[in-house]
Amino acid sequence: MIQSSELILNPDGSVYHLNLKPEHIAHDIIFVGDQNRVEKITQFFDSIEFSTQKREFKTQTGIFKGKRITVMSTGIGPDNIDIVINELDALVNIDLETRQPKENLTSLNIIRIGTSGSLQADIPVDSFVMSKFGLGLDNMLRSYLIDEISNLEMEDAFVKHTNWDLRKGKPYVIACSGKLEKIIESNKMHKGITATAGGFYGPQGRVLRLKIQDEALNAKMDNFEFGDNQITNLEMETAAIYGLSALLGHQALSLNAIIANRASGTFSEDPYRAVDELIAYTLEKIALG
Repeated sequence: MIQSSELILNPDGSVYHLNLKPEHIAHDIIFVGDQNRVEKITQFFDSIEFSTQKREFKTQTGIFKGKRITVMSTGIGPDNIDIVINELDALVNIDLETRQPKENLTSLNIIRIGTSGSLQADIPVDSFVMSKFGLGLDNMLRSYLIDEISNLEMEDAFVKHTNWDLRKGKPYVIACSGKLEKIIESNKMHKGITATAGGFYGPQGRVLRLKIQDEALNAKMDNFEFGDNQITNLEMETAAIYGLSALLGHQALSLNAIIANRASGTFSEDPYRAVDELIAYTLEKIALG
């Protein structure tokens, strides 16, 4: 039995942070970072059957063209992803009354819709990026046993290419779900490696008043190649989503609307339109899938 200190439930039996019970979620789940973006997606639903919010975690479940879908805000960063995916998995794969893992496990389909900045000049603002791999620079996933799901060759190549300081922890690389990739892909999508940082400023090479450990890191990331893959963009969630999903048996895919290009120094003139177009595209693909 899983102790109550490890799997914390609210008095109503819902999981602690998300405030959800098993019947509240669909098997197809869309993640967004911003709680205000949840309704930008569910406004297209034919109906909404459930809605709740606790802290930054807002959830709505409803029907879009006959498909039951849950949309959930995760907040920012790998630490929040650790909470969200572990609690979602508990909802479908642990009996919350007996506190025992179920014998027959359920695999969720998790698609992240986010915004990001491109590191490559040939991926312009207002385009879409599908993360073929998540490159974790954040260390969160290293608390788990990940060698069987990580791409050790790419990790070592990245460490060597960037002369990575291992005092920051070793980066990890996790592939996306091949199943979801086939459902969502089209010629509208750029593919590549999405780097996931543990912070927004120094960890992503931004300098305000503090000096950073490696001022050349972004430039080295720009020209890193492994096979046909380059680092396309930099954000704060994808690698953590891929890692925990793979460990727990879920399918995960991360999609980003590119609203800034750090190589050219440009920013989208209408970032909301780019996100809305990615939302519409993704919903149609999920409904057909």
